Amino acid sequence: MSHPHDLTPPEAEKFDPKHAGSLPKNLLLAGAAGILLSLIGLAVPSWREQFAFSWLFAFFFFFSICIGCLFWTCLHHASDSDWSVLVRRQLENVASLIPYFVLFFLPILACTSYLFKWWDLAPGADPLLDAKQGYLNHTFFYVRAAFYFSLLTLIALSLKKRSIAQDKDGSVSHSLMMRKLGVGGIPAVAIGITFSGIDWLMGLDFHWFSTMWGVYLFAGAAGSSMSLLVIIVSALKRRGYLSVVNEEHFHTMGKYMLAFSIFWAYIGFSQYMLIWYANIPEETIYFRIRNTGGWWYLSTLLVVGRFFLPFPVLLMQATKKAPQYLCAIAFWIIGMQLLDMYVIVLPALHETGLSPSLLDIFPLIGMGGILGWLFFRNLGKSYLFPTRDPRLAASLKLTN
Repeated sequence: MSHPHDLTPPEAEKFDPKHAGSLPKNLLLAGAAGILLSLIGLAVPSWREQFAFSWLFAFFFFFSICIGCLFWTCLHHASDSDWSVLVRRQLENVASLIPYFVLFFLPILACTSYLFKWWDLAPGADPLLDAKQGYLNHTFFYVRAAFYFSLLTLIALSLKKRSIAQDKDGSVSHSLMMRKLGVGGIPAVAIGITFSGIDWLMGLDFHWFSTMWGVYLFAGAAGSSMSLLVIIVSALKRRGYLSVVNEEHFHTMGKYMLAFSIFWAYIGFSQYMLIWYANIPEETIYFRIRNTGGWWYLSTLLVVGRFFLPFPVLLMQATKKAPQYLCAIAFWIIGMQLLDMYVIVLPALHETGLSPSLLDIFPLIGMGGILGWLFFRNLGKSYLFPTRDPRLAASLKLTN
């Protein structure tokens, strides 16, 4: 299939902030209000425990999506991919938000004794904790958190800096360096999402463990971040930008959404089946709580909504090539990622059944608003797609 851009290189595009209207300002105001209302929960002693779990839920939801965007950026360079050149800059923009999560992590550090059952246990209080003392101790917890943020930030900012620098001089050396960063970045992302998930999510109950936990979190992060990319690209096209992105690019993004819907279901079922079949109390407690009371309904909705509903829709080629339909599915998958994080975090607080709180909403608005404002703030500082990447011509002529 030929496209009108086969012979003529596309003009570089920069986002004009006026096309965003008052959205960035509204996001900032909503974010500030959400943060303020959330911190009231931190200030009131009787609300502090609920605040801690609600904040962690929102934090890891957004953190997982940003890590997912970093993964796709690294994969692009490591595999020398050409299809994603035209949409890669938006992955870089989202991944470059990772450094700001250091600030969002501070309330978690202030609430460790509420979140983690092992935090205040004295030596000898629990033999299982004593056996894990080499890993579950305060000093190593802080060191690991600093390591995750430093490593992921270094890779995300280095890749974006090189990509923008190539827009100016067109040097192939940037591509070669980004390939090295991409190859090294994939295991770094694996380490970051696996061990942060172990520390901050599995650590909510140090008795429970799963060897598939990191892969499960990665599957959700990869699928939801690709969905976010679809939404961002679709929104920019509606504003008259990225006309060079065509249905073939959406088709490819849709195929990745389908692939990770299947992969998420496969890993989720494998984890559930192996733990349930082994019937070891330390392992089954995770699912027994989430099959109790109102949690059962949300767990069932997650299984149906994250796999059985999007799977048949994404199978159809026509759906993947229609941005309006693919965008709707992308919103749905991100909603399921949100539900997934909720079902992971909040049952550790409300073990007997679902107990919604307004504090579950305020951190989402706060962090989402601030991150959205930061995204728009950075959107116009560079071109909307890499203009001098040597693979640009192949991306323009993409066919599936």
